[in-house]
Amino acid sequence: MDKKKIFVAVTNDISTDYRVHKICSYLISKKFQIDVYGRVLPNTINVNRDYKIIRKKHFFNNEAWFYAEFNIRLFFYLLFKKYDYILANDLDTLPACFFVSKLKNIELVYDSHELFSESVELQGRKFVKGFWRKLEDFFLPRIKKSYTVSQSIVNFYNDKYQNKMGLIRNIPLKKDVLKVEEVSFPTKNKTILYQGVLNPGRGIKPMIKALKYIEDLDLIIIGYGKVEEELKKFVIKHQLNNRVYFLGRVDRDKLFNYTKQATLGMVLEEPVGLSFQFSLPNKLFDYIHAGIPIIAGRLPEISRIISDFKVGVLVDDYQPETIAKTIHNLLEDKALLSKIKENQLKAKKVLCWEIESKKLDKFFK
Repeated sequence: MDKKKIFVAVTNDISTDYRVHKICSYLISKKFQIDVYGRVLPNTINVNRDYKIIRKKHFFNNEAWFYAEFNIRLFFYLLFKKYDYILANDLDTLPACFFVSKLKNIELVYDSHELFSESVELQGRKFVKGFWRKLEDFFLPRIKKSYTVSQSIVNFYNDKYQNKMGLIRNIPLKKDVLKVEEVSFPTKNKTILYQGVLNPGRGIKPMIKALKYIEDLDLIIIGYGKVEEELKKFVIKHQLNNRVYFLGRVDRDKLFNYTKQATLGMVLEEPVGLSFQFSLPNKLFDYIHAGIPIIAGRLPEISRIISDFKVGVLVDDYQPETIAKTIHNLLEDKALLSKIKENQLKAKKVLCWEIESKKLDKFFK
């Protein structure tokens, strides 16, 4: 019997989108055939996967023209192919996927990685935000199968569209296939780690400022993004070059080697727009799996995990002095640090992709 074929559309970098990779790998284990369609990005890493990757080079990389080009090309690509399912990742892939699914009677599944129309990049941009909101208003009530990354986003969309979205959180595998190698940080001090995209609103600047109030703790930053150069200048301005280390982009398969070296992990997303307010970043779960205590902001989804599983401490606000005091108190409390690490061992048995991925079965028969 021929395998059922799933077409996966994504505008993110395929090589670093761990969520897309985990979902594709799970669907392959369920005997589906997977094609992933994305774009060529300047600093992308070539990866070998068990699924087919189709990357298109685009003429435009600025927002409006890029999204238009991506969807037009995706529409015509899909129009002449045969698939059983289309999986659209995020709102920016949805127009082409939706219209082809209707024209060709293909089952459409939508994965919303965030509350797209409320993302931090859209704050203060009334026209652009309005445009994405109109797209959500049109598409989301018409999609029968969809899921997202946090319960708060599920509730938001359900209140607005009554669309009964599912919940599939972005959680690591308990038994991930990783490249184990010896790595070390460029400092002998204790470290607090930020890993992820370097975009506004991630709490990195308050953390950099907080270093002035803490001795013997350095900040390690792993990742890349639009504010990378801005952050490097910010570090120089505050004369903290010898306390903040940018390690750049690390292959996801090797990242865990670095994560587990850190003393603490930071999840200090700021409440800039509802997308961040409702976010549940995958680094939170990465830190739990690596056994490093977490310093986190009081956003609802993040604080729920921290409080329910007792895997870290919450800051009262984003003032550098407050962050520094919270970190200092945690590092001084050896009994609490030990208890957190013990709790993380229990938490990672529950908060794992092996359990979470089973929820996909109701979307892909």
